[in-house]
Amino acid sequence: MIQFLLNQELRSEHALDPNLTVLNYLREHLGKPGTKEGCASGDCGACTVVVGELHTNDQGAEQIRYRSLNSCLAFVSSLHGKQLISVEDLKHQGQLHSVQQAMVECHGSQCGFCTPGFVMSLFALQKNSDAPDSQKAHEALAGNLCRCTGYRPILAAAEQACCNKPQDQFDSRQADTIARLKAIAPTQTGELNSGDKRCLVPLTVADLADLYDAYPQARLLAGGTDLALEVTQFHRTLPVMIYVGNIADMKRIDDFDDRLEIGAATALSDCYTALHQAYPDFGELLQRFASLQIRNQGTLGGNIGNASPIGDSPPLLIALGAQIVLCKGETRRTLALEDYFIDYRVTARQDSEFIEKIIVPKGHALFRAYKVSKRLDDDISAVCAAFNLKLDNGVIRDARVAFGGMAATPKRAKHCETLLIGATWNAATVEQACAALAEDFTPLSDFRASKEYRLLSAQNLLRKYFIELQTPHIETRVTAYV
Repeated sequence: MIQFLLNQELRSEHALDPNLTVLNYLREHLGKPGTKEGCASGDCGACTVVVGELHTNDQGAEQIRYRSLNSCLAFVSSLHGKQLISVEDLKHQGQLHSVQQAMVECHGSQCGFCTPGFVMSLFALQKNSDAPDSQKAHEALAGNLCRCTGYRPILAAAEQACCNKPQDQFDSRQADTIARLKAIAPTQTGELNSGDKRCLVPLTVADLADLYDAYPQARLLAGGTDLALEVTQFHRTLPVMIYVGNIADMKRIDDFDDRLEIGAATALSDCYTALHQAYPDFGELLQRFASLQIRNQGTLGGNIGNASPIGDSPPLLIALGAQIVLCKGETRRTLALEDYFIDYRVTARQDSEFIEKIIVPKGHALFRAYKVSKRLDDDISAVCAAFNLKLDNGVIRDARVAFGGMAATPKRAKHCETLLIGATWNAATVEQACAALAEDFTPLSDFRASKEYRLLSAQNLLRKYFIELQTPHIETRVTAYV
């Protein structure tokens, strides 16, 4: 059984189909049609809901952290121990919520189809903001698409909603909601079981290892932003899943003098601060990784584990010399991330083995990262590049150059690196290294970019890296476009 709060109503579910998304649960099982299906792939934001969960802030106080997410990509099992808020829950005692009222007064809605998603993103923004902030407003709304109103009045609604925000029913009930969430905090493995399909929800790494050993055919579910597409887009059935999002030890970030250790189930939005402090370019790329809804769901371990050749984090992690800790039963092994990827969607992971955490070395001052995509926000890379050199009096002592989108896997440019190591760091060396990239990669053409464009982009990004190291004041790092 799993338990969660539907606004203030306690829900206990056991026999639901584990393949059921939160979107369809709301619409088909609860008769709450305010949450819309636009794309069923996490691109449009029409299905945005907000999930609240217990969180201890920096001062040690317990509070509820509210996060927007795409309900079309979230399975119901991910709600275990949390609070689900949909657009129907905002109106209170016959009065519109302040974010709804702001949308009305600022004329932020026309056809209305996308409006509930915008409202829920604004609700989360309001809950996480102390004052109007245009940058945070753009970030909060980047994953919501509108085809008729335009964004100016919606941004005006965001400013109004976050300016002198009034107390709402969620504020007045906060103490009671915290108590209720603590009362339903999971204490043992939960389960959804519809007879022919099941999803298990362990609470510890040891329990996960035991379950995965017992069900090696199970699909591991973290954020679900990739896995859920098999259900929503390809209409496949996932007979057995194991949800890892309730394992606290896999959501930790430990900051040591020489490294970060990041639990594989840590949401990308939770990784931002630590990675940005260690490497500003990594933080900037995470801001462009996808929408905030996706970053609130997707995990760093999931972005590695799905072995996509266009995942944004692996090239950066490979260039930094990151390692992963793989767990199977009681056995653990540490593997260089670059050795994890074998071929397209093929990895070195053994049966019943899972990524427990990622180890990211610190202290690489010359690390830079670049993303080339068709639009700035919420888009997949055509090319993602990461460069990490060590220089000694103008001579390259070590070089790690990695790309995504250039091969069947995220991959180092070994010919390029060999040419760089031991050479003088100058324009002539860079041109030779650019030529060597043609030996490292034979990219494919697809709807994102042609093979010629990809190779030329990769070469130009190396040139860009050289120019920026020579003249840091003109840095324009992760803002490239196709």
